[in-house]
Amino acid sequence: MLEPRYGGVLFWPLGAADNPRMIRLLVGLGNPGPEYAATRHNAGFWWLDAAAKQLGTALVPQRSFFGNVARVSRPDGPVWLLEPMTFMNESGRSVAALARFFKVAPEEILVAHDELDLVPGHVKIKFGGSAGGNGVKDIQAQLGSADFWRLRLGIGHPGNRAEVVDYVLRKPSAEHREAIHSCIEQSLSALDLLLAGDMERAMMKIHAKPPRPKPPKPGPDSNADGHERTS
Repeated sequence: MLEPRYGGVLFWPLGAADNPRMIRLLVGLGNPGPEYAATRHNAGFWWLDAAAKQLGTALVPQRSFFGNVARVSRPDGPVWLLEPMTFMNESGRSVAALARFFKVAPEEILVAHDELDLVPGHVKIKFGGSAGGNGVKDIQAQLGSADFWRLRLGIGHPGNRAEVVDYVLRKPSAEHREAIHSCIEQSLSALDLLLAGDMERAMMKIHAKPPRPKPPKPGPDSNADGHERTS
């Protein structure tokens, strides 16, 4: 399969650039319960909560879909938001139940989740692939396909594989949490493009770097190099 790329980080299926599939289901991964709410593993929940707020909706429990669900009416049709309440490792049960009921194809699903291989503050989109944590793997197994979009929210790596479980279930430092929320905010600036399936333009917007601040103009008491004159 040919895999066009943008900046080495954007992947889309053959033909998708000419005929993009709109996103009909947004999923955020995490663990239920207040003890997990502020942990790194719940970055996907943080993203979906922010997306729900931006779309003017609220998630409510739906037993039949094993999670918290919202429906947003848009000109091109409804969009569903889902936070599985099955715990991370069984996320696929929730995603597959909703996707099958509403006939949402894997290519119309975007899953936001924490990513160990990216530093806090970095975000990337990927289509398909076998990599990912247990939540992503369970979704692949339950859908019978890996052909869905993933929004990977960097949380950093502890540096030791044996420490990963404890690391993801702990709260990030204040600096890292701010960086994660900053990348969530930046990615949501492209939410309309993501929903439209225009992933290339979405990533161009998400990865746009802010302009560098201009150096302050030298004052009357400064030398040409900007340093203050001394008497």
